[in-house]
Amino acid sequence: MWINILIGVIALIAGIAIGFFAARKYMENYLQKNPPINEQMLRVMMMQMGQKPSQKKINQMMNSMNKLQTKKK
Repeated sequence: MWINILIGVIALIAGIAIGFFAARKYMENYLQKNPPINEQMLRVMMMQMGQKPSQKKINQMMNSMNKLQTKKK
């Protein structure tokens, strides 16, 4: 009787751990393939803040965001 409960608890803990790491890996791959911010979004945000976005400024911001993403890995 106790062995069945112990096996159930161990299976539950293992399932939660495997599910967490699988979901984490899936989200990392998804965000790498579909970055949350692109140049068009950055341009719109800058215009909403009252700045006139130049291509040079947008490229600098995109490069800095890409460096931060690669640094986290």
